[in-house]
Amino acid sequence: MKFFSRSSSSAPDSTVIATEQEPHPLLEIIRFSIIALIIVIPVRLFIAQPFIVSGASMEHTFHNGEYLIVDQLSYHLGHPERGDVVIFRYPRDPSKYFIKRVIGVPGDTITIEGSTVSIQNEQYPQGMVIQEPYIASMRPGVTIVEELGEREYFVMGDNRDQSSDSRVWGVLQEENIIGRAFIRLFPPREFGVYPGDVDGSRIMSSS
Repeated sequence: MKFFSRSSSSAPDSTVIATEQEPHPLLEIIRFSIIALIIVIPVRLFIAQPFIVSGASMEHTFHNGEYLIVDQLSYHLGHPERGDVVIFRYPRDPSKYFIKRVIGVPGDTITIEGSTVSIQNEQYPQGMVIQEPYIASMRPGVTIVEELGEREYFVMGDNRDQSSDSRVWGVLQEENIIGRAFIRLFPPREFGVYPGDVDGSRIMSSS
């Protein structure tokens, strides 16, 4: 009589277990860079990007060297409003970026007489004088009258005597506007959200 017993498996196991090879460090860097670009580029193009203030045209609201994050998304969903602080491409040289305040919006007629700025539109057919507590200075200059059409804005710096703005080079087309000042990051003591913005409905009084 023969007895058969199951072997204690002296033969090698036929199951193959794949082991993941360590990726090459260079490939990991490339992979990380591609992922970062996929995330960063749309954010920079459509949502927000950093800018550094250069010059004195917006003193005392903004100072040279301040670091801003600019909100680009809001103007994809809506339009600039009176009182917004906007960053835009300089119409005479699109490679340069300017920061100014929106004073007039489409449909407004802007009149500057001396150091007084007034606005006439459908809501205020008799005209309204803007009260501007944010301006550092504005010497009386030549009289300017500008009627704004569709997608046209009139912008000025808060430091009017040191600002190249719509008084010099004309109206700003909406397609040149990048976005509005969203966060002031630096210096830390000046940190704030929508720095310098004012409610456009509250800066006007009867003329």
